[in-house]
Amino acid sequence: MLLKEIKEIFHKELGEIYPKEEIDSFFYSCIEHYLKLERFILAIQPGITLTKEDEQPLFEALSELKLEKPLQYILGTAHFMDLELEVNENVLIPRPETEELVQWILLDTEQSGRVIERSRNDRSLQILDIGTGSGCIAIALAKHLPNVKVFALDVSEGALNMARKNAASNGVDITFLHEDILSTELELELDFDVIVSNPPYVRELEKNEIQKNVKDFEPDTALFVPDEDPLLFYRAIIDFAENHLSEKGKLYFEINQYLGEETKALFHARNFSEIELRKDMFGNDRMLKAIKK
Repeated sequence: MLLKEIKEIFHKELGEIYPKEEIDSFFYSCIEHYLKLERFILAIQPGITLTKEDEQPLFEALSELKLEKPLQYILGTAHFMDLELEVNENVLIPRPETEELVQWILLDTEQSGRVIERSRNDRSLQILDIGTGSGCIAIALAKHLPNVKVFALDVSEGALNMARKNAASNGVDITFLHEDILSTELELELDFDVIVSNPPYVRELEKNEIQKNVKDFEPDTALFVPDEDPLLFYRAIIDFAENHLSEKGKLYFEINQYLGEETKALFHARNFSEIELRKDMFGNDRMLKAIKK
């Protein structure tokens, strides 16, 4: 079959679900991934023909796209900043808003010359990513801050396995911790200079706002929190930070856009100062930073 005919089938089968530009993106991403063909191939070789063997993965991907399965899960890869990461249904697909959180940390580093003042014993600066998932935050920080010791914690062994693979494929050394931040028995013999987290924060009442490709395929445990206690992860991390964040250490969060002021209030009631709420590229309250007194 001609490649251009397969492109037409993609548009015919997916046209009622996705906009034209997104279908084009799906098609070209698939031929790049499965066939190693550049996106401009049809412009220079409009008559290119595929074998049945070459067609098969394209039509399998099309079938999954019709179910609204995210393309990243179909291809098994996602991009985050300058990284290529392996992903599956054990981990959230990295988001551009989370890139902004990492860039905030990196910008703070560049402006100060270091993430925070070095501790008195001159040990390496230590960063902890809580709820690491695919490892996107921890790996990006380790890649851009080679002299910093990075730790990454998650309750899911499946997520940690994926994060370990991603760290290895991106050539960074990260210490992974299989722990539950909500456990009252969690106790680490470690102190950190920066703690960062993108914890679950979507309330059950907000499920109707979530797209089908997210709600039906991405892990619920990484997304949703109970309506009656939507900030439980933030409280748990603040509790942990009070014991494991160094003096003048920094805490960075991704947050629920509807709960910015409520999240900020948690820090005002505790041992933190210089609390800053920041909007994302879409104008939503999305990030918060606080410094331990």
